[in-house]
Amino acid sequence: MRISKLFFFITLTGLFLLISFSCKKNDKVDTNPSLQLAFSTDTVFFDTVFPSVGSITQRLIVYNQNKNKVSISNILLAGGSNSSYRININGTPAISAADVEIPGNDSLYIFVRVTIDPQNQSTPYVVSDSLEFTTNGNLQKVKLVAWGREAVFYRKASLAGNITWDSVKAHVIYESLRLDTGSTLTIMPGTRVYFHKDAYMAVSHLSTLKISGTLEHPVRFQGDRMDPYYKDLPGQWGGIYLEKGSNDHDINYAVIKNGNFGLAIDSMGTPATPMLMLSNSIIQNMASVGIYAYGTSITSVNCVIGDCGGNCFAANYGGIYDFRQLTIGNYWNASVRHAPSVYLSNYSYDTLGNKIHNPLIKAYFANTIIYGTNDEEIELDSVPTTLFEAVFDHTILKTRLKTTNPIRYISCMINKDPRFVDVSKLNYQIDSISPAIKAGMQLGIPFDIRGVDRGDTPALGAYEYVKKE
Repeated sequence: MRISKLFFFITLTGLFLLISFSCKKNDKVDTNPSLQLAFSTDTVFFDTVFPSVGSITQRLIVYNQNKNKVSISNILLAGGSNSSYRININGTPAISAADVEIPGNDSLYIFVRVTIDPQNQSTPYVVSDSLEFTTNGNLQKVKLVAWGREAVFYRKASLAGNITWDSVKAHVIYESLRLDTGSTLTIMPGTRVYFHKDAYMAVSHLSTLKISGTLEHPVRFQGDRMDPYYKDLPGQWGGIYLEKGSNDHDINYAVIKNGNFGLAIDSMGTPATPMLMLSNSIIQNMASVGIYAYGTSITSVNCVIGDCGGNCFAANYGGIYDFRQLTIGNYWNASVRHAPSVYLSNYSYDTLGNKIHNPLIKAYFANTIIYGTNDEEIELDSVPTTLFEAVFDHTILKTRLKTTNPIRYISCMINKDPRFVDVSKLNYQIDSISPAIKAGMQLGIPFDIRGVDRGDTPALGAYEYVKKE
């Protein structure tokens, strides 16, 4: 009997010590400076269109995947008390919390709430903030993203069929939007399309983009930040791809601004119809290229391309281009610009780095202004064995090239300042002493981009001069 009691006592003591040791081990706080928390998501999305004052809640789970306890020295809502967001940590509403512990292989629940008035016109279309976690000196962040004013939102979205966008609600693109094969997207007057950081639009094989803006109600494409700092900040979003095999695109009265590029266009249209008809549109303030054309065809009237970190217009690998009443003004000052405003070539390179040729059947610029801060604003890059037909007809050119060829340069003015009204404000209208006034020929384009009558002797560029009363 005594032996049994002794055995029981030893066993009970051992079990107690084992449990105590285990608890103490699990209670140990891990102070490893490389420790990382894990999260249920890297971005908490509030993917909702708010019909009235919006107020919804999302859940974020914070995981401690270590065997020992961790102590989060600070959890902080970055926007503080001014944020549209509110958080609840361990059942306690707060905008911050200190020394929050999570046992080993356990988790913490944080509830995030957002309240937005979509009718408030000062609210950006995308309202962003972040949660910051500091653990052992390491800072980790989880993004908070909510949709602001009333809009239709797309995130890695695809559209199929015949779709029409109207101006009743804005359209906000997050990450990407693709128009599927064989589809048509028609965008009606006054529609606004906003892109979140790095987002882009792509038009697939056999699909068509129709932008039907008007003088009074253009269609606008830009980043989704509305605060003044972002008004003229380039590089806020990706651009618009018109991919190989897409066709019959028509863009009229569009304003495309503040992206990495404006339009990237690949492959030729049909013999009877150019790949793109571009009219009465403005593409400006792009971090790289305004229009990049690869062996394609564009017909354009009354357009403005301004302030790009690279080329305003780049035609690579030949094609067919007809620009009339075009204004190009490149006074980019956000970085050093080496590229000329206009680049034309009749070749490209294959995947092995070998030159591949394609004829530049036509690159015709009539009643055009091509000007900027570089000494050389055009580059004609050709291989002699392939057709290269570039003609500048009644054009102001900023160039150091020899312009004595009467077939290529017709009634051109070389290095004459066109006297734009205010390039610092991206205003490429011409003032009263511009040499572009009455310097054009009659092209059958009776009105300028603002609907002003050109008369019998039009000015060069997209804008007719209007005398102030």
